[in-house]
This record gives sequence, structure tokens and C-alpha cells, in this order.
Amino acid sequence: MSYVTCEVVDGIAHVRLDRPEKLNALTLDLLEDLVDTAQRLRRDKDLRAVIISGEGDAFCAGLDFATVLRNPAGIAKAFVPRPWRGTNTFQEAPWAFRRIPVPVIAAVHGHCLGGGVQIALAADFRVATPDSRWSVLEGKWGLIPDMSGIRSLAEQVGMDQAKWLTMSAEVIDGSRAADLGLVTRLSNDPLAEAQRMAEQLANRSPDALGAAKRLYNDTWNASARRTFARERLEQAFLLVARNTKAAREAAFTKSEPVYGPRGR
Repeated sequence: MSYVTCEVVDGIAHVRLDRPEKLNALTLDLLEDLVDTAQRLRRDKDLRAVIISGEGDAFCAGLDFATVLRNPAGIAKAFVPRPWRGTNTFQEAPWAFRRIPVPVIAAVHGHCLGGGVQIALAADFRVATPDSRWSVLEGKWGLIPDMSGIRSLAEQVGMDQAKWLTMSAEVIDGSRAADLGLVTRLSNDPLAEAQRMAEQLANRSPDALGAAKRLYNDTWNASARRTFARERLEQAFLLVARNTKAAREAAFTKSEPVYGPRGR
């Protein structure tokens, strides 16, 4: 049984955590489903955007300790990193969505706790209800965020706030999360707003979107020299890409662009 569903409509993938009776709490199988889904989407050259959300009353209530702890052998296996990626299953479940070369938008409602925060932060953008509940909850259990959360938090908030959220496990609402930089936009209907954002981005060249995502993800903390070199490489490809020509022609003729498959 899969706990993650995925439907692609007009180039936009709708990925849903589908364990609503448990508030989409994470199991080892669910984590593997996330990795498999992200890897499959990464290979889709016609993909334009991804929206990830949770079925039922919550986005994700974090790790289902009661279920996961019954499988110590599975935990040990999931904890071992893949040498070709540098991530274990816990880390790759969110980080695999960073590897998809299209915009990923998380639509958050209800609980967004522990591993749920780390999945949301793996998206490029987050839309949340003002009353959604956010917490780096691992601190409550004497743990630290280990699903790529340390890196993601460092990218979104200042070091003092990242430390506070990690050490205190304080529960904050969506409005406060937006003030801190964890949330991109607030909406009473985050799924509808995420759809609008995805449709807007789908009107841009998929090659340019992929290049922008790679550049920011790969060079955010890099030196200026390394960033400039990557800029040149990405731009050299875009200057001769078919989708760049389509964007340019649409801009000149004030018409809707018609893009082909993503080049990279």
C-alpha cells in the first residue's frame, strides 16, 4: 500500500501524503514512497511544477514513533547513507524534491511538525494557512532534526531563530512562521494558492526555471567566483535552448508561449 499519491495534470504534479487517519505521520514506507515519487518526477521532461500537500486534517504530524520503533532493523537500514547521494532515507525523502528541476510548492494546513517541517522546507515555496501549527518537534523527544532540516532551517531563518526553534520545539502558527521566513505566502486556501502559483510559473520557460533552481540551490553559500562561473554555464545553455526561443517569440508577439520538453 502506498501512502503517497501522485497525479500529473497539465504538467503540474499533485503529490499528496495519504495517511489522513494518522495526520499523515511518517512511516518508513511513506518515506520510501516520497523518495520513489520524487525520483520518478525528476525524469519527467514535460513536468512544469510540483505541489505537495497532505490529505485530511493536516499536512504532516511528523514521525510516527509508535510504528517506526517497532522495526529497529528497518531504522538501521534507513539510517545508512547512500554513498552516491550522501543522504540516508530519512534525509532523501525531503531532499529528493530539491533535486527535481522544477518549482516545488508545499501547501500546508493543520499540523506541520517535525519531519513535516523538513518536507515543507524542501519545497521552493510554502503556502500555509495562518492557523497552521509549525514546530521543529524533535527537541521534545530529545532529538535534533535529521531529515535535512538543519540545512533547510539555516537557509530560511537566522542562526539564532534556527537554534531557538530546534532547541525549544516551540509550536508557532502559520503567521509567525511567515514572519520568520519559513512560509512564503499565507492563504486560507493554500492548495488553491499553490495551484495559482504553479500555473503562473508554468508560463515561464522550464529550462530557465530549472537553471534558476539549480543556481540558487547549488551556490547559495558559494563564493562569488564560483557563482559567476555557474551563471555563465547555465546561461550558455539557455541562449541556444528551444524553450528560450519560444519564450522570446511569445514576448515579442504578446502571445502565450508553447514550450517543449525540458532540456535538462
